[in-house]
Formats: sequence, structure tokens, C-alpha cells
Amino acid sequence: MPSAVLQRPPRTTAPRRTVPRRTRVLALAEARWAAAATTAFLLALPLQLTGAPAWTWGVLHAVAYVTGGWEPAWSGLRALRARTLDVDLLMIVAALGAAAIGQVLDGALLIVIFACSGALEALATARTEDSVRGLLTLAPETATRLAPDGTEQRVATADLAVGDVVLVRPGERVGADGRVLDGAGEADQATITGEPLPVPKEPGDEVFAGTLNGTGALTVRVERDAGDSVIARIVAMVAEASGTKAPTQLFIERVEQRYSVGMVAVTLGVFVVPLLLGAELTRSLLRAMTFMIVASPCAVVLATMPPLLSAIANAGRHGVLVKSAVVMERLGRVDAVAFDKTGTLTEGTPEVAAVRPLPGTGLDEETLLILAAAAERPSEHPLARALVAAAHARGLRLPAAEEFTASPGTGVRATVDGARIAVGSPARLRPADGPAAARTGALVAELEEAGHTAVLVLRDGAPAGVLGLTDRLRPGAAAALASLHALTGRAPTLLTGDNPRAAARLAAEVGITDVRAGLLPEDKVGAVRAQEAAGRRVLVVGDGVNDVPALAAAHTGIAMGRAGSDLALETADAVVVRDELGAVPAVLRLSRAARRLVVQNLVVAAVFLSGLVVWDLAGDLPLPLGVLGHEGSTVLVGLNGLRLLRGAAWRRAAGPA
Repeated sequence: MPSAVLQRPPRTTAPRRTVPRRTRVLALAEARWAAAATTAFLLALPLQLTGAPAWTWGVLHAVAYVTGGWEPAWSGLRALRARTLDVDLLMIVAALGAAAIGQVLDGALLIVIFACSGALEALATARTEDSVRGLLTLAPETATRLAPDGTEQRVATADLAVGDVVLVRPGERVGADGRVLDGAGEADQATITGEPLPVPKEPGDEVFAGTLNGTGALTVRVERDAGDSVIARIVAMVAEASGTKAPTQLFIERVEQRYSVGMVAVTLGVFVVPLLLGAELTRSLLRAMTFMIVASPCAVVLATMPPLLSAIANAGRHGVLVKSAVVMERLGRVDAVAFDKTGTLTEGTPEVAAVRPLPGTGLDEETLLILAAAAERPSEHPLARALVAAAHARGLRLPAAEEFTASPGTGVRATVDGARIAVGSPARLRPADGPAAARTGALVAELEEAGHTAVLVLRDGAPAGVLGLTDRLRPGAAAALASLHALTGRAPTLLTGDNPRAAARLAAEVGITDVRAGLLPEDKVGAVRAQEAAGRRVLVVGDGVNDVPALAAAHTGIAMGRAGSDLALETADAVVVRDELGAVPAVLRLSRAARRLVVQNLVVAAVFLSGLVVWDLAGDLPLPLGVLGHEGSTVLVGLNGLRLLRGAAWRRAAGPA
């Protein structure tokens, strides 16, 4: 029942170029009506149970009926006009039928549960729409187009055509996919490829719309129309994936329709047939209303929601935000997991992993690090921050740097303790040929083979040594992946835009054998869809905008909360707020426990419902016994579902597989 409610066809809203804001729960009309109905019901309940005058709690119940029931009633009537009978109208009729024979409390409870389920569905839909609109804000609205005579024109990026030449100044976002014609710089393209460090750009290199140009102006020739850019394709893929109905949803809609028609037909039969056989009108009406009460799916509703909502609340207390009961149910079906690398398996912050002075220079590791960190200290480059942090961590004193200059894509130069120091890319600094250059090349190759980013240090033009930087692996990553392997029966897959050597090194550390490196967002989506085409239910774990299409296309998506982009957090079905990878297998186990309780509850609910219905149809079920059996089964499945609220449930889920 709740799944049927939560998975109504989603409302669609055309994406607008506006800055996304987090959807507030009470900003949704469905949530406000559900809150009003719940408040009125909770105020009426103690008054009715303590014997207060009927008018006091009767008015409050009426408020609950109206505020929680008018919208599903209207929706059901519209469906009826289209010759479709759904659970919306069925539940309202059941509630009114309960009130007609004096069971006002039963009807109000049905209304409240139904209204709350509708509010959850509306919130999930609104969040999805926000994430799609937010993607559009990545690419700039305008760009500087260069005319053939060299004059500059500020134009809308949507008006750029293939062959146009645009100027991208330092600090600006690239307006279109293209190729660098002139200039040198460094582009932060983590939003597209997931690479943790800015990528040097020079003539002939490809750039992507929405990526941020760091230092140095670039002249770029447009190679794709705005609608065909990588970021535009991301928007299209998210919209497509978000609007797709799961097979479970279609199945539930078919069951809902058949159950609704069947229950109405039987209720009418229970009322009309005895009248035709000479029974009294009052007795026939009472029996039909009794059937309506015992056949109403209150226990079925509570069979599903309490276990899932309890699991959601328990996961939330331990740092995992699961966005809906539907998501919690889906997590338990996952049988394959794909991880992003940077910011997901790693912390997304480079650190110094190796300091290699060149033999014959007379430098030790500390001196080499001092020279490099001192020269880099005036720079804002992520590599510079890593070098300075490493020096501080070793307690080293850094001398002042003089005559500092930075060359985009190459490195920095500065005078440190009277020596001219250069720090940067080995491919760009290019020391003079000779034995020292050969030894330097061997050190660079060794570090890069180990998956590190190599940084060359020159002293007065001669090679002084090589530094190796790497991205730090998250604590507990290997254990979490091993646990997921045991849970799903398959080793996780690594999907990353980083270079193959770095990806292979990290995969070896955490025990991953299936490595896909150098991927664009669309490539990640292709890898996910290939696994799903093979019959797998894929969970994607990521953090950046480049992961958003894969998160949306996957069976379920989980985002890392602290380092995750706003778009990834909005698009993902769940968020690991504390960035603890061990929470991923834990929430999967909790979901599986919730699904087991759902099955138990459905069995209990089916036994009670079928037993009471058969009794009413084949015998003479007294109304008090019908209500007792109906409410008793409801309370029983509700209490069973609340077991997952206990702390012990999470401890079991977070324990070893």
C-alpha cells in the first residue's frame, strides 16, 4: 500500500535556469495538509480515549478527515471520471464507511497514514526536480566570443555555434565544449571527470563547458553545440533516469487497480444480495460496512511503513540519510556496487607520499621538502597546499621565498636561501639532457607507476629531486568493500575519471579487480546500464557532479555527505552524512532486515484480513469482533515494524558480515 501511494506518476516541471535551493518540507502543500491531519488526530485521540464529550473530539476528527482526505478524494474522483478506480478513492470510502457505523477513530487513522505517504512522495519528487534544475547552473549563461577582427562580444552561451572562438579568462567557467587554440592554464574539471587536481591546458587540449579555468587566459574553439555539451547531456540523462518508472511501481499499480475494483464489487454484493433475499436494510448495511472495515487495508499499510520508516530513523541517527521508504526498500535488493574514486573511496585531498632527492645533489628528504614547500607557499594550487602541509607536519621551518612567479600548467619559480628553485610538472620543466636527467626520468617513472602524481624540483636549473603526491584512502575503505562483497556476492567496481595508474593503485589497496578509469559521466552511466542489462541491481556510491548521471541511472544511489556536491546530495537516494564508508554495508543490511519484517507483517496482515473477510462473508461476524481483529492486527504489525528503531538493530547491521 505505501509503495502504491509513494509511487504515483511524478509531476514534471520544466527545468529553469535558477539557483537551486533545498526544498523545505512545509513548502509543499501535501506536507502541510498531512501535518494538519496528523495534528488534529493526535489532539482528538486522548480526548476520545478519556471519555470527553463527543463534540470535542468529533470536530477534531472531522478536521483530520477534511485536511487529510480532500486531496486523495479529489484525485480518486478524477481517476473515476477516467474510468479508473484506485486506492485513493477506496481509502476515503473505507474511512467514511467506518465513520458511518461509528468507527470514527479507524477512519481517521486511515486518512492520516494515507496523507503522510502522499507527503513523502511529493517531497521526493520535488527534490528530484530541484537536482535537474540545479545542473543547469553549472554552465555560465554568457561567454566572450572573439570576432574575426579580434573584438570581444558578450553573448549567451546558448547562441554559441561550432567553430566560434571564445576567450576564457582566469577564474571564469568555460562556456562550451571545445579545444584550446592559444594560451595555457589549468582547468578544474572535477565536476566532469572527477579528477582531484586541476588539469594543465595548452593548445590542442580539450576543455568542457562548466569547468573552471584557474590561472592563464585560454582561447577556445567551440566543437559542440550547447545542447550537445557534456554538461547538457548530464542534464538530459538525469531527467531521463528520474522520470523512469521502476518495474515494481508498475506491478503495484496493477495490483492496486484490481484490488480496488474487487473490494467495491464485493462490498456492493454484501449489501445488495441479502436485500434481494429479503434481509432488513439496516442489517444488510451493517454487514456491508463491517466488511468495508475488515477488508480495509490498515494492517497492510502498517505492515510496510513502520519497518521502513523505523529503519530510516535508525539510519539517520547513525549518519545515513535515506530519502524515502521506497529507497529503503530498494537498498535491500542491491546485488552489485560501483564506487567513484576521488572523494568517495579517497578523501579528495592530495598529500605527499614520497620525497626522493636525486643522488649526488647532497640533499636529504627534509631539505628537498623545505625547498619545494618554501617555493610553493605563496601559491594557492592544491599541490602547493599539500607540500606546505607535509613540511609543517614534519615540524620543518620554511624560509621566505622571493621573486615568486607561477606559470599555469608548468609550476612555480622562486628564490629560496639564495638558490633559484622551480617546482612543477616533469613534462613541462624538462631539465637538460644528461645523467641527472636520466636518473630524474627513472624516479618520475617509478612514482607514476606506483600511481602517484610526480612533481619535479629544480635547483639552479639542475634536477634536485622528485616528490610523489597521492590522494589519501578513506579509513575503513577496504573493510567496507569486503563487507559489500560478502553481502552482494560480487566484488565492487571502480568507476573513475582519474588516470588508469592511480586508479589501479587504489584498487589494489582495497581489493577491487574491476577497474574502469578515464571515464566521462556518460561512460559511467554506460557502465551502470551494462550491469543492469545483465540483470543486476546496481548501487552507485559517489560524491561529485560528475557522478550525478550514474547516481540517477542506477537502481539506487548513495552520496558522500561532507565532500559531496549539492547536486549529488540532491540526486542521490541516500546520503552518508559522516563520510563513513562502513555505513554503506550497514544500511544495506538494515534495509534487508526491514524487508524481512515487511514480509512477516504482510503475512500476518493477510491472515487476519482474509480470516475476518471469510468470517463476515460465510458467517455472521459481530462488529465488535471485526473491529477487534482489524485493530489488533494493525497494532501487531505496527509494533513488529517498530523493532528496527532500537539501537541493537543498527549494531547488528554494522557488525561483520
